Amino acid sequence: MAPAISVNGTERDDLPAGLTVADLVVAHGLPAEGRGVAVAVDGEVVPRGQWPQVVIPEGAQVELVQAIQGG
Repeated sequence: MAPAISVNGTERDDLPAGLTVADLVVAHGLPAEGRGVAVAVDGEVVPRGQWPQVVIPEGAQVELVQAIQGG
């Protein structure tokens, strides 16, 4: 069995192979256009314009960060 993708420290073996960064963002209920969202794969920030082309490799460590307004 292939290693799962880790998203924000949680192993996710339910994600399909060939998943792009854009697919992952939408699957997590974040804005598809990426406004206020940053993604890093294995410690490298992925520019928003590349999300549809970047396939997340099996065993990758992914961090999804969303800016939140507050006071």
